[in-house]
Amino acid sequence: MIDRFAVPVETRAPGGATNAYVLGDEERVLVDPAGQTPELDDAAADVDHVAVTHTHPDHVGAVRASAAAADATVWAFAPFADRFEATTGVAPDRCFRPGDELGASGVTAMATPGHAPDHVAFCVGGEAVTGDLVFADSSVFVGTPDGDMRAYLASLRRAAARDFDRLHPGHGDVVDSPRERLHELYAHRRDRERRVLDAVRRGSTAVPDVVGDAYAKDLRGFEDLAAASVRAHLEKLAVEGRIEWDGERATPT
Repeated sequence: MIDRFAVPVETRAPGGATNAYVLGDEERVLVDPAGQTPELDDAAADVDHVAVTHTHPDHVGAVRASAAAADATVWAFAPFADRFEATTGVAPDRCFRPGDELGASGVTAMATPGHAPDHVAFCVGGEAVTGDLVFADSSVFVGTPDGDMRAYLASLRRAAARDFDRLHPGHGDVVDSPRERLHELYAHRRDRERRVLDAVRRGSTAVPDVVGDAYAKDLRGFEDLAAASVRAHLEKLAVEGRIEWDGERATPT
């Protein structure tokens, strides 16, 4: 069972709300309590576990309150337990690693870094709660300093290989055709990468110039996100030896 609750929060993600979820049957897991609403508070009153897909502020706002109200076990992704505590203000009761089950809930963790280094998905049956890995109707922001484009593309491939029946994003509607949508997002990112590389090869060296060359749309209000995303692409291309990048200027190899 997967129940979704849209929680209004301060976020630049689609819809202006973060989806919190209650998963499981005998033992239940609350995922991404971004804030408190009467509906979510009622549903989460007797959960057994609390966890988050990642520790960005728009996903963790009610971790402390929700866990305290239900006297629930608080879980953190083991390699990032300190980050979890610093962001939520809650010391985790237990830690998980990829493949671990949260208690006896039937919910298991899957590492999906890229949007954030500590990003995970929670799998139950043939479905998964995927945080900011995939959205139904838009692309996901992957940008510096928290994002890693190489890791994100690998996570998309990993999720596609699992052949899920449905995906439940951190923002917006359910994804009913996961494999198709994951391939679309992967192709979108590779296309943007080609545009960034072509821009550098044509002589754009500074990030604002690459942004202007690589994006064929109006970016008013989103210039900062586009610049951070381009930086993540440039870092990936530099790691792969296809450009030189010193953090300010890019040049072809």
